[in-house]
Amino acid sequence: MASLAPTQTAAHASPSLTPQALHIQRLRPKPEARPRGGLVLLTEVSGCCTLRSRSPLDSAAYFCVYTYPRGRRGARRRAARTFRADGAATYEENRAEAQRWATALTCLLRGLPLPGDGEITPDLLPRPPRLLLLVNPFGGRGLAWQWCKNHVLPMISEAGLSFNLIQTERQNHARELVQGLNLSEWDGIVTVSGDGLLYEVLNGLLQRPDWEEAVKTPVGILPCGSGNALAGAVNRHGGFEPALGIDLLLNCSLLLCRGGSHPLDLLSVTLASGSRCFSFLSVAWGFVSDVDIQSERFRALGSARFTLGTVLGLATLHTYRGRFSYLPATVEPTSPAPAHGLPRAKSELTLAPAPAPPVAHSPLHRSVSDLPLPLPQPALTSPGSPEPLPILSLNGGGPELAGDWGGAGDAPLSPDPLLPSPPGTPKAAQLSPISEGASEMAASSGLPPPTPGAPVSISAGGPPDHLLPPLGTPLPPGWVTMEGDFVLILAILPSHLGADLVAAPHARFDDGLVHLCWVRSGISRAALLRMFLAMERGTHFSLGCPYLGYAAAHAFRLEPLTPRGVLTVDGEQVEYGPLQAQVHPGLGTLLTGPPGCPGREA
Repeated sequence: MASLAPTQTAAHASPSLTPQALHIQRLRPKPEARPRGGLVLLTEVSGCCTLRSRSPLDSAAYFCVYTYPRGRRGARRRAARTFRADGAATYEENRAEAQRWATALTCLLRGLPLPGDGEITPDLLPRPPRLLLLVNPFGGRGLAWQWCKNHVLPMISEAGLSFNLIQTERQNHARELVQGLNLSEWDGIVTVSGDGLLYEVLNGLLQRPDWEEAVKTPVGILPCGSGNALAGAVNRHGGFEPALGIDLLLNCSLLLCRGGSHPLDLLSVTLASGSRCFSFLSVAWGFVSDVDIQSERFRALGSARFTLGTVLGLATLHTYRGRFSYLPATVEPTSPAPAHGLPRAKSELTLAPAPAPPVAHSPLHRSVSDLPLPLPQPALTSPGSPEPLPILSLNGGGPELAGDWGGAGDAPLSPDPLLPSPPGTPKAAQLSPISEGASEMAASSGLPPPTPGAPVSISAGGPPDHLLPPLGTPLPPGWVTMEGDFVLILAILPSHLGADLVAAPHARFDDGLVHLCWVRSGISRAALLRMFLAMERGTHFSLGCPYLGYAAAHAFRLEPLTPRGVLTVDGEQVEYGPLQAQVHPGLGTLLTGPPGCPGREA
């Protein structure tokens, strides 16, 4: 058990800090308001900062924690808890105390070790990270850029993540950008869109001559599209309840703010022409791919397009004849199991007794945002202050945290950063937040101009498929083959087929398996509908449907025997014909945030 006792004394609230939460106990309730206090879960914290007064007469230091708790109706709302450290005579002593709290909280958020008996200082924090954000402004019914400005950028700025942002302008723009990117300048690439933009990024990395190093670049996703399957899996991995829309975006943003990465299996898919592409999500044929592509004309509806597409698909249900072969996993389940501040008080900071098991974390740590954007900030109230706090300014000369708790005579606060930017950290003037056109974007990002006519789904690099013989040749011993009429065949890597569809509830990002699901002909429309409704909870395998099959595999081959149909890879239509695929375990790296226990929000 490590403990840290602040030197300040105060009179109204006492906090304590554990690896799970910031506990605030009010010692004397405010007479004009109901008592505040309670629990601030670290899973709901985006970041913190220290602040100081611009008045030379104020020797206090301030510690502000940014949180996104759930309201009564379940939606997240931004809140801030601001504490005043004023127990010492000088600002320098108060500042040191505020920085101890901010450093301890930041270390817990990032999964960094704290010294048992040593001094807690900002020197414990590593250098700031450098993230490249790629935003598809047309994603999510055209709301992606608005959501990014209103939700993503404020939160990652509160977390102290350093970032540069580029808007994509056309299909395959992200692929072209990452092909020429100097990856040594970035610690991660995060797409702010649906699944399609990450598909471009991964395939672009694997088309580079240095693909073996390039594909190790951590990638992340913040869901602002109509198809958010991987984000649904990240949300579940983080222990959050199922979510859609802005709630899903805020959950994934909170996980990104905390840092942490996970190996990501990728699927190498060889098409009939011999070209290869890489999948992080799924390969689909039949009902699923039909709905995905035919619902494109309803893209303006957002995620509701899939609901409408499903209804139309059920009305015109088709069957497809094909031959399906797979190399089963060594240990294969017969049926997957369904998954289900510094106050005005004498305070005591207590750290948890048992350290958590080590988790691989990518360096997403404290820094100053490179985007000087005006971030909307609601009013803040200090839980431990009987009077309104002065106006707080997060960025010098930037947006002020003004609200009805501040008065005209209050002394505003200015930022007091934990760490100076180390040598080599990109400066705002050297980065291009938003580019106006393709040429300007490429130049400002250190990239060559985009190459017209870049391949759409071909990836020349990547590891060899040692489990797969050439298409059209016999399969080796040990493979299982079935032939017949199918309503759908789905090969999926993560747990989710959509943000609210848990197709493989037992799947993990790095289990080294592709999870195969198929539905044979003869199933009724009602039974198929029940199956997809149960998939929202991941309980479709417990229905006992005789037409539903499952296998865990390392590789598979699909040979359509019906002359017409639709094949998709990660929701993108590819050439129709025979294809085969092999799992490459842990080939990529996904920014997931720390793992959580399902249902921990309850």
